[in-house]
Amino acid sequence: MPDPLVIRRYRPEDQAEVMQLHILPMLQVGAYKGEGPWDDDLRQIEKVYCNPYGDFLVGLLHGRMVVMGALRKTGSGRCEIRRVRVHPDFQRQGLGRKIINRLEGHARQLGYHTVHLQTQEIQHAAREFYRRLGYRETRRKVLDGRDYVEFEKVL
Repeated sequence: MPDPLVIRRYRPEDQAEVMQLHILPMLQVGAYKGEGPWDDDLRQIEKVYCNPYGDFLVGLLHGRMVVMGALRKTGSGRCEIRRVRVHPDFQRQGLGRKIINRLEGHARQLGYHTVHLQTQEIQHAAREFYRRLGYRETRRKVLDGRDYVEFEKVL
């Protein structure tokens, strides 16, 4: 039986749904900071992510956007996974793992050997999720008044 989740590259007509999918899970855990320059990348997805060095993927379940994630180059052989979101109604169903696996596979194809990412400290479930996927904590920092945890994984 085929997987009902369809993962594809971002399209400009996805913009409104991407913003909704970004905000909803962040509100749920108290991590949404409101509208601001910290989300400028989401207003320029094609420029920031959809280039020869990165990607922005969305996952649709029966036509509904339920998961997303992005990849971008940060250095020689290094890339960052960003904006991983799973709609709250669809969490704990393996969708986050599927989008991460796809992004990591693309990172390997692009020649990256190390992937890094960050999440807010208050996002306990996300931190545990990344640990289960083999990411190790590398440092903690404060950014825009919020505590963040950085992770890294060698591919």
